[in-house]
Amino acid sequence: MAVQEARQGADAGAHQGGCTCGDCPHGARAGHRRAVAEFLLKREEFAAGQGLPAAVAHSASASRQWVSEELTQSAELVAERGRAEGEAWLARLWRRTVYAVWAVVVALLLVQALTAIGTGWSSARTAGLVAAVVVAGALSAASWFHRARGGVLAPVVGEDNRLSTSRVVAVGWVLFVAYAVLVLVGRLAAASSPAERDALISGLELARGAGVVTVLAVVCGIAVLVRRVVGLRVLGQRLQKVRADRPRAADLLTDDAGRGTFADIQYVVISAVALVFGVVRLARRPDQLPDLPWGLAVVVLVSAATYVAGKYSEGGRPVILSVVRAREAGDLDGPIRTGDDIEIRGAGFVPPGAQRADRLSRMVVRIGPVNVHVPLVPVTGGFSNPTDEVLTVPVPADVEPGRVEVQVVTAAGAETNRYAIDVTE
Repeated sequence: MAVQEARQGADAGAHQGGCTCGDCPHGARAGHRRAVAEFLLKREEFAAGQGLPAAVAHSASASRQWVSEELTQSAELVAERGRAEGEAWLARLWRRTVYAVWAVVVALLLVQALTAIGTGWSSARTAGLVAAVVVAGALSAASWFHRARGGVLAPVVGEDNRLSTSRVVAVGWVLFVAYAVLVLVGRLAAASSPAERDALISGLELARGAGVVTVLAVVCGIAVLVRRVVGLRVLGQRLQKVRADRPRAADLLTDDAGRGTFADIQYVVISAVALVFGVVRLARRPDQLPDLPWGLAVVVLVSAATYVAGKYSEGGRPVILSVVRAREAGDLDGPIRTGDDIEIRGAGFVPPGAQRADRLSRMVVRIGPVNVHVPLVPVTGGFSNPTDEVLTVPVPADVEPGRVEVQVVTAAGAETNRYAIDVTE
């Protein structure tokens, strides 16, 4: 389908579903889809040995370099269209977040109306509805001021343009506690007798809400701590991070490569269950802070500790384990000479989230004083070079014979250890 779309792309008119500019959301989306389709078509053709000009077809190294350059240029166009689509998507997202917030308020009104049948409307229901309107209004105002960065989602988007699990959990608990306090404030404002006012004020005492206050303090502290930990690990080249085109809901449960991670999943699930319990408890006892049982609070704290431990253990610095002369079938064994291909074996060459061609094309191998860009070698469905464990690059003629050091620079900017090899004439 992508190949068919690429072949039909030239017939599409401007702003008719085929616009490739970024001045409108539909055009940005269509432009990105078409750029991806054209890149996939070009990669599959090169993988099948088609599309090579006659001037380079006679040389394996020349054809490989030409194919890599062509794919790199096409991948850069895909990346540019992807960034344009991401910006357009964020710009129109703020309206959806506002609609979602007020949809929750309407749902709360319907639930309160249904549960009031037979029992009658109470001041607690009025206070809950007013608190929801206040919170929704504040979120709508914040969404307007951050409309270029996703509206309500702006505070929970990390520096890598992905949704931050720790921030989403912390914001959930902050909104829940703020809503609970506003419910008590509304009931206190409507209370007529001194005894009722005293009972509502006593509902704010720490003894009533120690569990929820503890959980709130821990999750907020973790949101700050994780940001600091990730930043320091990136600066220390112990963690590789690449920027995403736009945030996705799946970011809450996956790593940068889109694989599900246990630490994130259990943190989100347990926190969501605890929040549901708190909401039900507040609905049953709207005259005090939700008294989260210490057993459930400890479960949330254990989940938070597991999440932090997972953040400390993820990632790692890329490393070169060995460098050997690449040998094709029929070649004679021998030392590494200029013009030969070398195979660099190790781990962590491709950071999570950097599997796209535009990121792979940014990888560089330093051979002595010479920087060699890693060529892209297409195969059906992907690339055989580079990979996370193996890189193959030619030794350029500018490298002087003798003992030289090899070092890999990944797409995230992290550098491997230096590995010494001997280059002969």
